[in-house]
Amino acid sequence: MSIRLIVKEPDQVLREIAKPVTKFNSNLKKLLKDMAETMYDADGVGLAAPQIGISKRVIVVDVGDENGLVEMVNPVIIERDGEQLGPEGCLSIPNINGEVLRADHIVVQGQDSDGETFTVEATGYFSRAFQHEVDHLNGVLFTDIALNTYDVSDQVRKGGER
Repeated sequence: MSIRLIVKEPDQVLREIAKPVTKFNSNLKKLLKDMAETMYDADGVGLAAPQIGISKRVIVVDVGDENGLVEMVNPVIIERDGEQLGPEGCLSIPNINGEVLRADHIVVQGQDSDGETFTVEATGYFSRAFQHEVDHLNGVLFTDIALNTYDVSDQVRKGGER
């Protein structure tokens, strides 16, 4: 497998609506493995295919809890409820964080690498990560919906104060 280059804003692929996956083959399996390896190498908790320059509806999420790595093709959020406000960052927008209002609980339906349909129920941080990655598939970046944003590199230079 290989680590892929993460594209950065303002790359146009980040603003496109990603295309549905119709072929479930070895190329898709390799893409999922490469995406997971790339996400882990960058210390991320999620990655969408557009973030590596591929306009396909494919995401990987691993927030470091008991759910482990979730690979999902053609994900659709079919239920949302509750609210949570929390910090987000993005591997495609380095050094910028922001406060984003998200649903606290979601149900996501998608397919695995063989095309089999499955659902994931997510709450809290796990839910936030899924929503962030599904947004990428629709050309939406967290900075588009953040209530505020701030430069993390400024915090580091100023000794962590905000």
